[in-house]
Amino acid sequence: MVDRIIKKLYTFTIFLFLYAPIIILIIFSFNNSKSRGTWDGFTLKWYVELFQDRQVLKAFYNTLLIAISSSIISTIIGTVAAIGIHYMNGFSKKAILNLNYLPVLNPDIVTAVSLMTLYRMLKIDFGLLTMLLSHITFCVPYVILSILPKLKQMNKHLPEAAMDLGATPMYALRKVVLPEIMPGIVTGALMAFTLSIDDFVISFFNTGHGVSNLSITIFSMARRGINPVINALSTLMFGAMMILLLIINKRTDKTIKERG
Repeated sequence: MVDRIIKKLYTFTIFLFLYAPIIILIIFSFNNSKSRGTWDGFTLKWYVELFQDRQVLKAFYNTLLIAISSSIISTIIGTVAAIGIHYMNGFSKKAILNLNYLPVLNPDIVTAVSLMTLYRMLKIDFGLLTMLLSHITFCVPYVILSILPKLKQMNKHLPEAAMDLGATPMYALRKVVLPEIMPGIVTGALMAFTLSIDDFVISFFNTGHGVSNLSITIFSMARRGINPVINALSTLMFGAMMILLLIINKRTDKTIKERG
């Protein structure tokens, strides 16, 4: 009985430590004062001002555009790459896997400066395109690592059985392999989307004049004080992500139940 209480208390403490900053941010998004340390009454004015702040809305638009585009492209590339790596053998497979681990283990600053140097060498104008290419580059390895475990869990004879029954390789890929690894693909896409929205260092070094995402905008605000509309925007983004996760989990549970 005591052990159970201690375990529950320990779990509660961990989650409280993780989510306390977010809870405080949500509470202060309704604070009437600009101060982040004192409560001055309930208000919704920061949510109203959010939709009137062109700088923040433009940064949010760029952030969503980059995050959605990079997550879609990196998920497609990562899925194809993961399937290819899964069916490789011997030293070549180990070499490719180790190369895939490098961007994950590499500090962001090294990746950012390396990409910046590459774009300068290729004489590519810095802007939305360079930021998008940079986000795709660091998202692809995470997508691959999310899909590979699902490929290992899949019965390796399923695609062969489908082709023995007359399916073409592409048809077997679409109707047999992809449905089996879909949870890994969804996880990889969500991870890529989250990483892209969260990124600052790589975005900062590979953006151009007039192109800014939320992380760069908030960093530029930090010197003169962060606008409380950021609290409101963060609250809305957190709520949207929670709803998205709940929908995905519900659909996943439904699929698992249907498959028995």
